[in-house]
Amino acid sequence: MIFYKKIAFAIGLLWGCSALAQEPGSCRTVRFAETGWTDIVATTAVTSQLLHALGYETRNYLLSVPVTYAALSLGDADVFLGYWKPSMTPDLRPYEDNGTVETVRFNLIEARYTLAVPQFTYDAGLKSIGDIARFADRLDSTIYGVEPGNDGNRVILSMIANDNYNLGKFRLIESAEQAMLSEVEARIASFQPIVFLGWEPHPMNSRFKMAYLAGGDEFFGSDYGRAMVGTNTRKGYVQECYNVGRLLQNLVFSIDMENELMSKILDHGEEPAKAADTWLRENTAVLELWLNGVKTWHGDDAFSAVKVLFSK
Repeated sequence: MIFYKKIAFAIGLLWGCSALAQEPGSCRTVRFAETGWTDIVATTAVTSQLLHALGYETRNYLLSVPVTYAALSLGDADVFLGYWKPSMTPDLRPYEDNGTVETVRFNLIEARYTLAVPQFTYDAGLKSIGDIARFADRLDSTIYGVEPGNDGNRVILSMIANDNYNLGKFRLIESAEQAMLSEVEARIASFQPIVFLGWEPHPMNSRFKMAYLAGGDEFFGSDYGRAMVGTNTRKGYVQECYNVGRLLQNLVFSIDMENELMSKILDHGEEPAKAADTWLRENTAVLELWLNGVKTWHGDDAFSAVKVLFSK
């Protein structure tokens, strides 16, 4: 009888252990690389809020694209939700080739990233990247980009350096996302032409009457810069931290979702964490898909725990 009690006790211990997430303790803190782009700020905030609800902690590091991939490759960051393909493929390729950075999945399709102009400039005849040089005087031979080190800036600088589309005499103004958008807004208000980096999802698409330029297939991808956004991790992260890995494998976003979140942040001044929390409470239907097969840190069913939390 004592023997069977010992067996039962041992089985109970094993059962209790199996209910726990068997990840290493280091997996409890998830380290995100973030580039400061509002779309990635938004998706990182949503993912972080989910992880907090599951019993994890998160840290965010604001890094440029090149430093992001260096940090992932060195194991100094775990997750990056903002791999824009194809514009960032040259940044990722060396690390992908040596196996130090991995792509878990594409979390958003039907994105876009290329040069854009106000609608009135497009209507005046600047309809493709090949038309930009003809408008040099009115544009002050200037193209507006975002923060230094950005992949889109790199593409523009390459076109200027190689005199592609006769852009050799142009210059690139590099600034933060909001500074660039403020310049766009001011130019539109004064009916002055401007060429700038545009992308979607982003509230700029509804905030401004704007048009994307054709002709950049070689540099920004076909169909007016059509893109996909992927989830990157450091090597072996999904296997090591498999519960978080399962969540990352499940996470897929939409244009409408990201536009809504970015509008809360940019247009209404909400903190990203608050915007993400509000969105999750209003959209609990997505949790069943995102949390399929995921556990809390303590091994409980994630869907049940998180749905209750965000229903309060």
